[in-house]
Amino acid sequence: MTGPRPLVSGPVLLLGGTGTIGRATAAALRAEGFDVVALVRPGAPRPANCRIVEGSASDPAVVVHAVEGCAAVVSCLASRTGAPEDARAIDRDAHRLVLQAAMDAGVGRFVLLSAICVQKPRLAFQQAKLEFEAALQAAPIGWTIVRPTAYFKSLSGQADRVRAGKPFLVFGDGRLTACKPISDADLGRFLALCLNDPATVRQVLPVGGPGPAITPLDQVAMLERLTGAPVRVKRVPLAVMDAIVGGLALLGRFVPTLAAKAELARIGRYYATESMLVWDGARYDADATPEFGSDRLEDHYAALLRGDVGDDRGAHRVF
Repeated sequence: MTGPRPLVSGPVLLLGGTGTIGRATAAALRAEGFDVVALVRPGAPRPANCRIVEGSASDPAVVVHAVEGCAAVVSCLASRTGAPEDARAIDRDAHRLVLQAAMDAGVGRFVLLSAICVQKPRLAFQQAKLEFEAALQAAPIGWTIVRPTAYFKSLSGQADRVRAGKPFLVFGDGRLTACKPISDADLGRFLALCLNDPATVRQVLPVGGPGPAITPLDQVAMLERLTGAPVRVKRVPLAVMDAIVGGLALLGRFVPTLAAKAELARIGRYYATESMLVWDGARYDADATPEFGSDRLEDHYAALLRGDVGDDRGAHRVF
């Protein structure tokens, strides 16, 4: 007796495979038995055990070559800064190019890593992601959109601050926001498992890590347990962030580089005031935010404090 026919029985094209999430996804795909073709920038780190195609996801010829012979696309590709031009070029336009090439090549499956914050869009990169999400949902292909909550690496800067003797930064009372952070490994496994799961086809899937939602003050408590010492907390009034955003936006009318910094400041303020949980239209709902995996933020903090792991936070840096 044979099991159900797999949705994907050929190679998988992986985009964004050079970042920490992309590398974890490559490993998860290989663990599930998939042959992986990784499209990577020249000179970028290469995910292990993948066939490599070098080039840009914005180059039509490169994309057509990369997708040839593939049965599915998994994209962890994202703009590096979230700045408007970068977001439109990568989160929207490059993905549109890949989608068209995939459809032309007869690819039947497309799994997209998006972000839970697009459910309440106020920023340029969120709008760019939503524009591509809409294009993907309208396409005649078996799509899945995965919207994760916060990443471990997004919250790692606070552990580094504490280890360096600096205070833990909180905005407002420290309970203004909450999230269910997910590790790179758990998220990569979730993406890989989606490929051959019929229940995920043509679905938008929010996902977080295991356990209850965590506030900034909960993170402080974790670090106090791990260090065995009180952690200094510095409360930053939201008015300070608003003043920074307003000042940079005003100056940005005359100095383009400051306009870009103003957008980055807006991104920082968004993450300081909005929870990374499912939004039901009126409030953030931790109970409605699905959980997956087994890795816990507290264990990750412990490894960071011991120096066992490092973090390539890049554009995911919050503090």
